[in-house]
Amino acid sequence: MCGIAGYINKGLLNNDVVISKMTQKIHHRGPDSSGSWEDVSSTIVMGHTRLSILDLSSSGSQPMESHSGRYIIVFNGEIYNNSTLKKKLETEALISWRGHSDTEIFLEAIEKLGVEETLALSNGMFAFALWDKESRNLLLARDRMGEKPLYYGTVNDHFVFSSDLAAIEAFPGFQNKINKNALALYLRHSAIPAPYSIYEGIKKLSPGSFITLTENQFNNPEVLYYDIKELYNNEPFELNDKEAIQKLNNLISNAVALQMQADVPTGAFLSGGIDSSTIAAIMQNQSSSSISTFSIGFDVKKYNEAEHARKVAKHLNTNHHDLYVTEKEVLDVIPSLPSIYSEPFSDSSQIPTYLVSKIAKEKVTVCLTGDAGDELFCGYSRYQLASNSWNRISKIPLPLRKAAKELLKVTPDALLKPILGSKGTSTTNKLDKLYKALDVIDSKSRLEFYSRAFLSHNEYASSIVLGSHVPLTVYNSNLTDLDLGSYYSEMMLLDLLSYLPTDNLAKVDRASMAVSLETRVPLLDKNIIDFAVNLPIDFKLRNGVDKWILKQVLYDYVPKDLIERPKMGFAVPLNDWIKGPLKEWGADLLAPDLLKDQAIFDWKLVQKMWLEHHSGKRNWQYQLWDLMNFQSWYFSRR
Repeated sequence: MCGIAGYINKGLLNNDVVISKMTQKIHHRGPDSSGSWEDVSSTIVMGHTRLSILDLSSSGSQPMESHSGRYIIVFNGEIYNNSTLKKKLETEALISWRGHSDTEIFLEAIEKLGVEETLALSNGMFAFALWDKESRNLLLARDRMGEKPLYYGTVNDHFVFSSDLAAIEAFPGFQNKINKNALALYLRHSAIPAPYSIYEGIKKLSPGSFITLTENQFNNPEVLYYDIKELYNNEPFELNDKEAIQKLNNLISNAVALQMQADVPTGAFLSGGIDSSTIAAIMQNQSSSSISTFSIGFDVKKYNEAEHARKVAKHLNTNHHDLYVTEKEVLDVIPSLPSIYSEPFSDSSQIPTYLVSKIAKEKVTVCLTGDAGDELFCGYSRYQLASNSWNRISKIPLPLRKAAKELLKVTPDALLKPILGSKGTSTTNKLDKLYKALDVIDSKSRLEFYSRAFLSHNEYASSIVLGSHVPLTVYNSNLTDLDLGSYYSEMMLLDLLSYLPTDNLAKVDRASMAVSLETRVPLLDKNIIDFAVNLPIDFKLRNGVDKWILKQVLYDYVPKDLIERPKMGFAVPLNDWIKGPLKEWGADLLAPDLLKDQAIFDWKLVQKMWLEHHSGKRNWQYQLWDLMNFQSWYFSRR
């Protein structure tokens, strides 16, 4: 794992000083060594910080020049099938390899096969910049699913790129304004989806895309080289249960074997849930000694998964490490979030993800994770909830739903409370749920309903951010194009395109890289994706049991009674924190006078949310957490 940075010099810059400042900002992504390169005309400058994983010698150092000298690359990531690529190249020509790094093999493949064929053949995670001395073109590319980040854009007419916004902020004269439309997106999703970033003039390269630039043309469109939607073939599925389970077992085993390859110690995150337990079990099955596994425990039982993880680890006989942290230790991470996440990001599970990465780094340099199991095998409880809810809502004609929304929105709470009743959930909570349901009841399609109700949590984002609108992204555009026949398949596909890269993968990458730990995601092996997307829904959700086929794979390694329990995830008690230990901090960040001076947010709306939350009238925990995190990030940049 590494960090990359660079720029096209359109003025009189001291390149040594500039690229040094940029790479210093991404030192955490690659603390083992760093390097830079510029062409003879000083036009293109590229920098790299290295976390040595394969070929620890200087032969793996970057920026790296191709054997012919035509190409220069800075590469972040891993090509897991590098040995297969190497054999293919060696069948065509005798190559004198300098070392055994995957970057050297990947670069030679580009030289011999071209960029697009190399991308199609490569199985891995990556973001890279490639300079072609012959054509004088700069190519930027990102892996299929968006595991590795890559930002690019202009600062004072210079073209810049990097793995991290912090490096771009270090570029001379950086004063790019806040992109208010992107800020509205952040308030909706707790993260900013590609192609947007928090700054005007700076974009994120979209997953599965590349872009080619010249010295004088910076506005070329991105080219999509991988489109997961094209994998859906609607061909009859010919495997029976036993054959399908064995096929998936083999695919995961092959992916884990590839991703365990490293010249440094490896381990696995283990929460005790289905996904991480499957990866850890298969890793242990392939290892001649006990693998290292890691989990975080909390002193609040409701949020503590460590006990379950320890039982699974004991059964597997792994070398297990867990760290129990107090609420104070968790809260102490919050001031560091703006430096860990160089862009506003507020999925609260970012905190335990950082903590488990921190303890893992003490023992290993690479950790395998169970991410993507929910998106590929129908694991989120929201899928069934969305399906059941839409089945009820869609029976009501859209005009009636719109009329009911308008009527109930203006009906006083005092009239609604008696209707809602007082049994079970408190009347206040029922009112809160009613208002949230009203926000999305006028959805025109089932996928729009899913996106608004379960992938967004702030219908008022553009009202809160002054002078903004919510732009089109994969979350809210072309939703009808995802017609796959099955609502469940459509929801999973939308998550693979949006929530997975924007939130989950970004969260894990930034948290792990903050402590110089490489994380790998075996379930995003391209062969597993190919198999999973065309797996009939009955293999994923059977008789109300989610992730059915993945569980059958796991039960070959771990007894069912160790696994069957309610899903917890990396949750934290946000509501209690905002009303308790974070109240003073939040009140300072969201003080009306401060917001008035900033002139970014509608301070009256923010104040209304703050007061309603603390009075118990509404639950605005996620919306307030978004705002507090943005403010903390914003003032860390001042």
